[in-house]
Amino acid sequence: MTTPIVRCWALALLLLAAPALAAPPVPVGERHGSARLPSAAVRDAQQRDSVRYTVWYPAQPGADEQPVVIGPPQAPLFTVGTAAPQAAVASGRLPVLLLSHGNGGSARMMGWFGIGMARAGYLVIAVDHPGNNGVDPPTTAGSVLMWERAGDLAAAWTAVQADPQLSAHLDTRRVGIAGFSAGGFTALLAAGARADMPRLLAFCTAHPDDGVCQPQAETPALTLAQRQAAAGTPALAPFVARAGGDHAIAGVRAVFVMAPAMLQAFPPATLQALRQPVSILAGDADRVAPQATNATPAAASIPNAQLRILPAVGHYDFLSDCTAVGLQRVGALCQVATQRAATHQAAIAQATQFFAEAMPVPGSM
Repeated sequence: MTTPIVRCWALALLLLAAPALAAPPVPVGERHGSARLPSAAVRDAQQRDSVRYTVWYPAQPGADEQPVVIGPPQAPLFTVGTAAPQAAVASGRLPVLLLSHGNGGSARMMGWFGIGMARAGYLVIAVDHPGNNGVDPPTTAGSVLMWERAGDLAAAWTAVQADPQLSAHLDTRRVGIAGFSAGGFTALLAAGARADMPRLLAFCTAHPDDGVCQPQAETPALTLAQRQAAAGTPALAPFVARAGGDHAIAGVRAVFVMAPAMLQAFPPATLQALRQPVSILAGDADRVAPQATNATPAAASIPNAQLRILPAVGHYDFLSDCTAVGLQRVGALCQVATQRAATHQAAIAQATQFFAEAMPVPGSM
């Protein structure tokens, strides 16, 4: 017969041996705003001189999260995740990530990443690039003037710093940037790399079948020749003239890019001049921005770059999850060879570890 003391010891040992209960996920809040930017007017279909942005962040406990989707709520095309609209921000100062979507994408399309990084403790600022997003009508100017995207992020970052609800929660000493596809091009520009767009044109002239040089699924009617013609018009000439200029955002300490595109526009010397650590994640089944002509040569030129290639992962694996309706209506963006959830988890895990190491809490090292 066991004694009460023996039974207590047995219970204690059982509790010690049992796996720890998983902590509840950090609640995430979502806010929206807009920032004024004159260059947006030439790209936006309605000539609006503003940039919309979305902010995801760790919220106070008890925040009521709601489904975040793309498309009609009753028949969404994509499921993004969950977040609590206008929730109070968690206490303390948070490291910041600026997030750029791909060609024809949107802040919300990258919400799976933004919400995931917010659960990991970051305040994420994502924009809808004017004239080149999936919410508004696309414009040729929005597709051509890709270097202006870095200014979109800078304008949103300035606006968030002036927001009384958010400014007290920003750790401005820890600012990183992330991007997908054309957003990877944007992220490297914002880190200080300088684009040479004639270099990209020369690449496409020599390699017209490369995915970067082909009409994109989001704008299938827009050819390379049409882009060239638009770039030569008087309306765009002042903006084209500053393509190779400095588009860096002050204070960016680390860069994370997924399936980056158009990296042929960066001469090796400008990538070699980058001083921030850079983490690159790509898929070996990417036909839109092949890693062999984008991620891999860029990683070879950047001094502090790390490169990871995921097997059987294509370009659109980095988009939000498609619904059955989405599969029917935008099937080209929904076809994947592996589970998107696995790709998303890999990206969030890599980004979380990378930014924690690249932007440690001041005084912790």
